[in-house]
Amino acid sequence: MKKGCIISIAIVGVLVLILISTISWAIGLNNSFVQLREDVRLKAGQIQTNLQRRMDLIPNLVSTVKGYASHEEKVFTDIADARSRLSGAISSGDIEAIKTANDGLSSALGRLLAIQENYPTLKADALFIGLQDELAGTENRINIARQQYNDTVAKYNKRTMVFPSSIIAGIRGFNAEKYFDADQGAQQVPKVEF
Repeated sequence: MKKGCIISIAIVGVLVLILISTISWAIGLNNSFVQLREDVRLKAGQIQTNLQRRMDLIPNLVSTVKGYASHEEKVFTDIADARSRLSGAISSGDIEAIKTANDGLSSALGRLLAIQENYPTLKADALFIGLQDELAGTENRINIARQQYNDTVAKYNKRTMVFPSSIIAGIRGFNAEKYFDADQGAQQVPKVEF
């Protein structure tokens, strides 16, 4: 064989190896994006599950409070409306809508729990205390799920923005996800009046 033919075959072989390794790298990167996106969806689902659990506890809490404070109808209506908005947001799967609706429910729920200060017998009711404990546990689960979701979104978003993986992300349509931010007003210190 001629020397020129051997060099041509060697160059073609090297190019084929480069092409195969590039394709393999791109496939691996694409698969990691798919896995990370599914992790984000899983963590969002965990938030939604915990929010649903909280929504399921609220009617029991409301009915217990109604037994003591039936004239607090506006608070009960606000909670029912907020629950309905959150339920619709969870059904949509839109994390931003879920966050906004959750903020509204948290605010209404805070007003419900504040009612207990006006009713000493309600504060001592075993059912009310048990429901409050369950609600507190659920709130902790929600906070943990939110943190895990945000951690997963951070990994995913970093991968979509860092070169050279950002090239594959752009080509395949892997866009940055939104974080589940703190409730509105969480940065403000609450007022306590005696």
